[in-house]
Amino acid sequence: MRNILFVTLSAVTLIGLAGCASAPAKVEPVAAVASCMFPNSREAAPGWVCDEPVAGSAVTAVGSAPKSQAGISFVKQMAAADARVQLAQMMRIQVTNMIKQYAETTGAADQATVDQVNSSVTKQITNETLVGTRLLRSATGPDGTLYVLVGLDEASAQQITEAAIKTSQNNDKAAWQQFRAQKGQDELAADIARQKVEPAAAVPEADKPKN
Repeated sequence: MRNILFVTLSAVTLIGLAGCASAPAKVEPVAAVASCMFPNSREAAPGWVCDEPVAGSAVTAVGSAPKSQAGISFVKQMAAADARVQLAQMMRIQVTNMIKQYAETTGAADQATVDQVNSSVTKQITNETLVGTRLLRSATGPDGTLYVLVGLDEASAQQITEAAIKTSQNNDKAAWQQFRAQKGQDELAADIARQKVEPAAAVPEADKPKN
């Protein structure tokens, strides 16, 4: 009787061990890692803080300003001003690419002329000339820094491009001589402004103007 009981208990024990061995291991959930974080922190930030594209805007730039006792309105103005300085730089890059592409497509000028024209046009684009800029987004970082997104829609970007080209043509007629040989001032400005180029890249941190 003891032998039968021992065998039975041993069988139950083996079955129990086999059941434990075959049970699936518990998988601990892995926390998702934020693709964008506020500078100098581990807190998740909206994608636009990391220069992700925003639908409906041809060109955008992110500006920031530290927390101030002057109040949120002052901080927002400073952050927006910072963004417009960067936006002007990005517009200069974009317009330069437009002129280069137009010259390559039409054979309107040689490289030396293109460089001269680009230099003349980009001088006309400053943060003060960015009419039509809009403050699109804002977010506050963990240290109180305010981040804002400022952008231009396609129509506003085209208008600024045309205005800069026309002003350049009036101020530096010699630079535009080869271009102007083909078309009138308004038609030429509109044709260049309609060029489709890749969005200007965000200004690297090291190249951003300091306030």
